[in-house]
Amino acid sequence: MSKTTAAPLTGKALLQKVKELSHLPRRETARLCGYYSTTKDDQVRVNLTDFYDALLKARGIPLNPDGVKDGRGREATYLVSVHKNGQIVIGATYTKEMGLKPGDEFDIKLGYKHIHLIQVNGKDLNGQVMDEEE
Repeated sequence: MSKTTAAPLTGKALLQKVKELSHLPRRETARLCGYYSTTKDDQVRVNLTDFYDALLKARGIPLNPDGVKDGRGREATYLVSVHKNGQIVIGATYTKEMGLKPGDEFDIKLGYKHIHLIQVNGKDLNGQVMDEEE
């Protein structure tokens, strides 16, 4: 049985501490941020998994223990391919995550190797306000 001896840092405090300790190895950084436990025979065990999960959360990258699932129970990959008929389909998992509703309209702006979908209200799928020149 192990016991944790320090409350781990989270959020902005964690990000600041990681920045301060950027010269140290990852295990030492995690330990100094409180991501460790001490066994009953006083051995220190660094918990890198919890450290990395907290770091991702602090950076605003959502983590769901089950992953984001599509309608068929598969994890969303955030990758699409062009179908044989030339169409690209963005599944319901993604449109739900963006809060899109039936009838929402988009302008399509083609780039050299990218496509921007710009919501008619002036925002792209990331919620960024787009300039007409983009």
